[in-house]
Amino acid sequence: MAVLTVRNVPDEVHRALRVRAALRGRSTEAEVRAILKEAVLPDVRVGLGSLLTAVGRRAGLTEEESAAFAQRDATPGRPVGLE
Repeated sequence: MAVLTVRNVPDEVHRALRVRAALRGRSTEAEVRAILKEAVLPDVRVGLGSLLTAVGRRAGLTEEESAAFAQRDATPGRPVGLE
């Protein structure tokens, strides 16, 4: 586990954190950990395929172009020769 120090937290933010923690039955430190976790870790892992589909849509790929990616090569892979 890492240790994190946050300096210069405004008094009103600290008070709000204490109140929020008390309402949830946690310590201020536990509340800050929960807030940080919620902010940086997604609730659901995004699959690579979903991510690539979103990138393709943003890039303006047509449905036909996107469908071409769905066609997979079923040929078994061969080991890499290292000699």
